[in-house]
Amino acid sequence: MFLRRALLGSATLLGALALLPGLTPSVRGAELSLVTQDEAKLPPAKGAVPTERRGITRGPKVVFVDKPEPAHSPMHFQVTFESFGGAKIDPDSVKVTYLKTPNVDLTPRVKPFVQTAGIDIPDATLPAGDHLMRVDVKDSDGRAGTSIFVLKVAP
Repeated sequence: MFLRRALLGSATLLGALALLPGLTPSVRGAELSLVTQDEAKLPPAKGAVPTERRGITRGPKVVFVDKPEPAHSPMHFQVTFESFGGAKIDPDSVKVTYLKTPNVDLTPRVKPFVQTAGIDIPDATLPAGDHLMRVDVKDSDGRAGTSIFVLKVAP
C-alpha cells in the first residue's frame, strides 16, 4: 500500500513538472525521433518544392533556423514564428508535415516542443538524407503562414 501511494505521488509530481513552462521532454534527456527510417524510405511527394515567402502579407512568418554546415543526427531542430499587426501566434494551430507519398503528420510528435515563439527540439533524430518539411501556423486573427524547407542530414 505504501509503495503504491509513493508511486502515485511521484507520478503526480512528474505530471505537474511536465506542465511547467520551459520543461519539455528534452529537459528529461529524451530524444525525439522526428522521422523514422520507414518514413524516410517513402517515395517523395510529387510537385513539392521548398518555398521562400515573398510579397506583402500580414499572416505569420515561419522560418526554419538553418545551420551553415550539414546537420548530423541528433540535431537541433528549430523553427521561429513571427506575427504582425498585434496578432498572437496560436500554438494549437501549428501543423508539421513530412512531405512524402503519402504525407506523414509529425504534429503529435512535435506538439510538446511548440511555443508561441516557434518549435525548439534540442535533440531530433532523423535518418541521413534530404527531408522536405512543411510547417503551417495561424495567428489570433485567423491568418495563415506556411513554410516548406529541406532538412539536410549528413551520414
